[in-house]
Amino acid sequence: MKVAVSATGQGTEALVDPRFGRCPYFVIYDTDSGSYYAVPNPAQAAGGGAGIQAAQTIVAQGVSAVITGNLGPNAFQVLAAAGIKCYVGAGGTVQEAIEAFRQGKLSLASSATAPPHAGGGWGGGRGGCGGGGQGRGRW
Repeated sequence: MKVAVSATGQGTEALVDPRFGRCPYFVIYDTDSGSYYAVPNPAQAAGGGAGIQAAQTIVAQGVSAVITGNLGPNAFQVLAAAGIKCYVGAGGTVQEAIEAFRQGKLSLASSATAPPHAGGGWGGGRGGCGGGGQGRGRW
């Protein structure tokens, strides 16, 4: 069985990247032979639609399952439509995640586990843009 793991690097010692759509690499691991290869994620720096692009990349690899930290709704929808099972909550190294998968320790997702645009890092916090703060009255 071929599984894809969202990863920070290209090997089994790389850490699992919890952001499916924005991870730098996917490590494609064959659980039967123990062989693997890395696929760069073309959606890592995408302005929008990263989850969909990343999921399409995975579908093209012919995998049966995905192992990641979290999945947004668009990525989940693409993967589910392709019949790819999604396992979430993975951490540690890619090798540790594969082992957890083999031992049945990962959660099979039945829906998205992250909101849309969760991994973008676009700074959606309360940064000072906009008005209405104290001390802005007339002198």
